[in-house]
Parts: sequence; structure tokens; C-alpha cells
Amino acid sequence: MHRRPKLKTVEKVKAPYPLNNFPDNFGYKLGEEIIYIHATKNKPTIEGEDWEQILARCIDAEWKPSNVGLDDVILGNMAFSAKTVKNNNPQKAKKVRLISGRNSIVYSYGEDKVANVDPDKAGRQVLSIWNERVSAIREKFSHLRTVVLLKGPNLEEVGVFEFETIRYDPELFFWGWNDRGNLEGYDRETRRHIFTWQPHGSQFTIIEDVPDELLVVRIRKYGKADRSTILKGVGFCSDWIEVYKRHS
Repeated sequence: MHRRPKLKTVEKVKAPYPLNNFPDNFGYKLGEEIIYIHATKNKPTIEGEDWEQILARCIDAEWKPSNVGLDDVILGNMAFSAKTVKNNNPQKAKKVRLISGRNSIVYSYGEDKVANVDPDKAGRQVLSIWNERVSAIREKFSHLRTVVLLKGPNLEEVGVFEFETIRYDPELFFWGWNDRGNLEGYDRETRRHIFTWQPHGSQFTIIEDVPDELLVVRIRKYGKADRSTILKGVGFCSDWIEVYKRHS
């Protein structure tokens, strides 16, 4: 497992709930959300903003979409980044690749060349951009977490886990270009692949371990709501609709 540093603010300031120990009824609330999706959508899907809003409802937090993408959900002194990843078998997942923003060394450092340059220099720049984003959010919140939803086929099974969103010490990693022209970062001690950065598009990916205490929600049964039931449920009547022809 990748080494994660201790964080002073995390240790000194109490969080609304312990790490990866979600509030009571969180799993059932999430299950209800998924069943609602099955009932109302032709194809059950949960994407970025969907998951942010669902997470906020499940933990009684506030959804506040952010340009940075690290503090989209707020609960007291804690901010969350919400990520979704497809996985054919969530309960057996061991690792996930998380797209973690676009880190442009051209924009941030004025580099005029991004491919086949000194990999360690480029890697340090990529991590520095990430670290600056995390630092900016940690100035406002005592706790910063990433919550990952592993989406099984047809959303019949999902897994959820969270971890502290941290800054990375550039000295702990070395970098190299792979055969596809992407930059990869490795832990110096364990030699494990941790980061990938694509020079064209600047996409930054972090590889995370899935903890043993993964929360799994399995949907045993669901149904579809017919159109008339939904319309009746929202109190629909014909005067909600206005129809007319435009005249010049």
C-alpha cells in the first residue's frame, strides 16, 4: 500500500465522522437513490455531478459545485471530492485509477515543450500543481476527503470508500516516459506505479488502493415507474402546459 503522510489538522480537529466509517443508514440511503434511478431512467447511470448530489443527500451535507473539483460537497469543517469509476466486480476491487484534474505545465510553468523532456522535472511540476490545489482547499477546511463510487454493471452492485486527499512530496517519487508517450510516477521505496500524466490534454491520474473495509451496496430488486404514476406523483394537471402557434 502506498505510504500516506500524517496530517496535523486531521489529527487535531475532529471530523463529522471517522474516515471510511460512513454515518448510520448511509448504505440504505444510497440504495434508495440507486433504486430511484432504476425506476426513472431508461439506462441506470451515475456520473460526476449525480454522485456529488447523491453523496450530499446521503450524509446530510451541502452540494456546492467547485471549479477545482476538490470541494464539491461540504459538511461542517470537511470538504469532499466525489469520484466514480466503473468496475465489473466492486466487492473484489483492489485498485482504482482516478482522473484527478488537468495539470498543464504549459499554463502553470510556461513550458513550451511537454513531451520527452526531463521526466523528473516534468513530474515535479505536475505534482506541484496538484499540491497547490490541495493546499488552497485545506486553508479553508480542516478535513479534505475523496469519496469513490465503484459502479458495477447496471448499478446492481456498488462499492464506496474514502481517503484523505493529500499533498505529495515530490522527493518520494521518480518519473519516466512510457511507450505511449505518457509520464508515469513511481514510489521510490516500493517502486509502485502511482501517477500517470498525459502531455496532450494534461490529464492527471492517481492510482489508489481500495481498502479492505469497502462498503458494498447490492440491489436485490427494483422496478420501473410508469409515466402516469410519475405525473400523478408530481401533481400534474393540464394547465401546466401552454401550446400555441407563433405568428409573424
